[in-house]
Order: sequence, then structure tokens, then C-alpha cells
Amino acid sequence: MSHANTADAGPAPFFFRTRDLTAQGWRGRDVRAASATGRITPLRRGAYCAPATDTDCIEAARSRGRLACVSELHRRGVFVLDHAARHIHIPGEAARLPTTPTHGHVHRERLSRAPHPRSMSVEVLDALRQAVLCQPPRAAIATIDSALHLGVFPHDELDELFAALPRRYRRLRRLLDSRAESGPETLMRLILRTIGCEFHVQVRISGVGRVDFVVDGWLIIECDSEQYHSSWEDQKRDRRRDQAAAALGYATYRPIAEDILWHADEVRAAIVGLLAGRGARRSVPKAG
Repeated sequence: MSHANTADAGPAPFFFRTRDLTAQGWRGRDVRAASATGRITPLRRGAYCAPATDTDCIEAARSRGRLACVSELHRRGVFVLDHAARHIHIPGEAARLPTTPTHGHVHRERLSRAPHPRSMSVEVLDALRQAVLCQPPRAAIATIDSALHLGVFPHDELDELFAALPRRYRRLRRLLDSRAESGPETLMRLILRTIGCEFHVQVRISGVGRVDFVVDGWLIIECDSEQYHSSWEDQKRDRRRDQAAAALGYATYRPIAEDILWHADEVRAAIVGLLAGRGARRSVPKAG
């Protein structure tokens, strides 16, 4: 009495109905027993999903909606600035909800693409469109970069995405760069653009390896995150890379991702100070 085929149909989780189970030979008592023992997860009357389904998708389906916007993109591994609140799309005709979504944001606009009737999330194009509207422009660029880099959204559908957005957002397109491997890298690139310095991205330096940015030919900037730089082994590797770069005449600046995301002005000031101080003689403070 397997329900795997009806519960899992690709990247977007699908729900199934009682009639799907009865078509596979389930009886009413089988459905009740499976629900009681956790073999299937009840969503609402007559609707179920696999127990391993994403919690946010389950809560969206219980509200007769679909996971949307930054929540759906985060579920797919795409960078978003803040995913604390659950974003749900509720069809306009669903005026009365079985439950009221809490601690979240409800979208009711018409979707550009109709999801599969059993899908528990919106299509990626609509999630991106919603995320652009819900985030600051810098974060929106980072989100699109991330979706392109990960292959979650294809480059050849950018025309459709920007056609679905208000005209004022079209200026963001020229700032996209899918080479960015993380949201902080995109945000750092945008910071560097405001400084007016010369910089190159994803530069490979002999004896050092690939670095995120090289600014004005001598300053390496690496965008560190806790995920890949938290252990002592990671830190030793980073410091040895910096040491190898120093031997070649490079200086390295490693702002943490948290500051790039939330304290961009401080990061910008640090870079401006480093560039201004190149070659400047400074007096050494006296001891004591």
C-alpha cells in the first residue's frame, strides 16, 4: 500500500487525496490508521502528504495555499535575505480559510504560471517575482543570482520574469551576475560598485587558489560564512591561503557574511579605508 508516487513528484512537494489511496486498494480504516501512526500526514479533510514533506509546505497546504516567495526559494536552497516569516500564496477564490496563517505573509495576487493542482508550492518564476517585490533591491539581485547559479531558474526565462515585474525593476537586470556562489558575494559586488574601484570576481591566483574578489590589483576580499569557515581546520586553511597571498604582495580582507548582509555601510567604510591607506605612512601609537 505505497503512496510514494502520489506524494512525491519532483522538486515541489505534492499532496494526495483519499481517492488516490482508495485507488491503490486502501480502505477507510487503512487511511485512519496510517494517519494515526504517522505513515501519512493529514493536511485537511481528505488531503494528505508524505510524512517527510517540508513543514512550511504542510502549513501552507493546511491553509489551502501553497508555499511562496522567499519561503519557497529558501526551501530550494536559493539565497534570500530573511526567511523568518512564512510566505504563502492563497488563491483569490479561497475567501474562507480553514485556518488562519500565523507568523507569515499571505500573497493573493494572480500567479504568472499555474502550478500543478496537487503542488504544495508555487512555480519558481512566481516565487522569484514575489521575492523581488518583497525584498530590498540589493537582496532581490542576490536572490536572482543565486537561483541562476544553482540552476533553479534558467537564464532564458529572465525575459519572462522581468516582464512580469513592474517596469521600474528592469534596471536590476543589468546588475545580475550568476557567477556569484553565495548571496554575500552578490552583495559584496554591489558594495564594490558603489566605491568605483576596479575589481574582478572569481580570480584564480597561482599558489593561493581561487578568491572571491581582487580589488585594484592587490586587495583580496573573501566573503566568509559560518557554514564553510567555522572550524579551526577551516580557519587554518584560510590563514595559510592569506599567508601565501601576502608573499605575492596581496592583502586580504575577510568580512563576515552577517556584516555584509546587515551592516553594509561598515563593510564599505572598511574597504574605502584600506584602499585609501595603500602606501600611506602612518605614525605608530606610543605604548601605554
